[in-house]
Amino acid sequence: MNTYQYDLVQKMSFIRNGGTDEELQVANMLLAEIEAAGGKGEIENFEIPAYKFEKYSMKVVAPYEMEIETIPYGLSGCLPEGGVDLKFMYAGRGEKEDYVGITDLSDTVVMINEMNFDAYKLLCEKNAAAFMVIQGKWYQNSENWGFLERHLREKFLENGKIPGFYIWAKDATELVRNHAETIHLELQQTELTNTSRNVVATIPGTDDNGESIVITAHYDSVLIGTGSWDNATGAATIMYIYRHFMKNPPKRTLRFVWCGSEEQGLLGSKAYVAQHPDLVENEIAMCFNFDMCGTVLGPNSVFVTGGEDLKHFAEQYNREIGMSAAIRHMVHSSDSAPFADKGIPSLGLSRGTKTCDIHTCFDLMFPLSAEQLVKDGEWAIGFISRAANAVVLPVEKGMPEDMRKQLDKYFQRDKVPFKKEK
Repeated sequence: MNTYQYDLVQKMSFIRNGGTDEELQVANMLLAEIEAAGGKGEIENFEIPAYKFEKYSMKVVAPYEMEIETIPYGLSGCLPEGGVDLKFMYAGRGEKEDYVGITDLSDTVVMINEMNFDAYKLLCEKNAAAFMVIQGKWYQNSENWGFLERHLREKFLENGKIPGFYIWAKDATELVRNHAETIHLELQQTELTNTSRNVVATIPGTDDNGESIVITAHYDSVLIGTGSWDNATGAATIMYIYRHFMKNPPKRTLRFVWCGSEEQGLLGSKAYVAQHPDLVENEIAMCFNFDMCGTVLGPNSVFVTGGEDLKHFAEQYNREIGMSAAIRHMVHSSDSAPFADKGIPSLGLSRGTKTCDIHTCFDLMFPLSAEQLVKDGEWAIGFISRAANAVVLPVEKGMPEDMRKQLDKYFQRDKVPFKKEK
């Protein structure tokens, strides 16, 4: 049994968050693998927003006292030195109906179930002093699970900056059940920039017709997990594909991009698109993206971000080889999305199961197998070969109107930021 992919996944299975020394360590590892296959790779740097927490805490001070375990939202600003006492309000979904009759929350910390753009915009409109977001289930805590650390994304910050915190569902339940009234909050953080990296390599086509195919996968992880499944498997699989095509070059040029900082908002693929406008505009005609594969249990999924021709291409290929896969005609929330946004038809290949957990400390090697990783790699090689060796590409560049609307929604261009009147 070929264990190359499995062994490479194991080598990458440590926390490697974007912009860290550990991410650089894996980037150099991937570069060494490219060179070992007889190729030539390059690391392309890009800057990412970053933060460092200096001090933070949360405590109920009335009508009783209780320390609350918390972790702040990065890039969400600071509170006054020494902290503040704020009224506590639970706003459920954080929608308009949850704030009936309330116009000003400048003395209040608001707890909501989940964070999204509209919920944050409303917090800004109501001038909330701070916010809290519930994480996990009532039986989860830092000992058996671990907080998933997040930061406020650029689109959210167009509405303003509100200090934010995560708390466990168990503590959130206690706050509401015990009628907490006043919470003391502290938050001091420093904003800075870090360097993240994309690893790139090219296999020139044997018949240069001015078209190329980009093959992507991210190699970073979140801060609390080793990311064996998400997405060391994808990074190892496109290395497996790279090694195959180094020995069997296709007609069209293949451009491989191992993306950094995907977990922080697709920052690596966005940086590649921004750094290579001519390739994106005039040469790259199709994208294959790999985000999670190799699990013993299924199912297989193909995310089709493009027109009906791309959907039919994916369906027909799977019928030809007898592969069962769910064809999902939608934006894949992964590194193919920035390419699709530029009109490049994109396929996202993935395999997973409800028995696995991404973005947690339980994203480990156990659910994976060397055998399935090889199967997924061969599935992908056949897929790419059909396109890379076709006399005419099976799809046309561009996005149909319905998919363009999906992309606008995904990238939140349909969202109007809150502008506070002066």
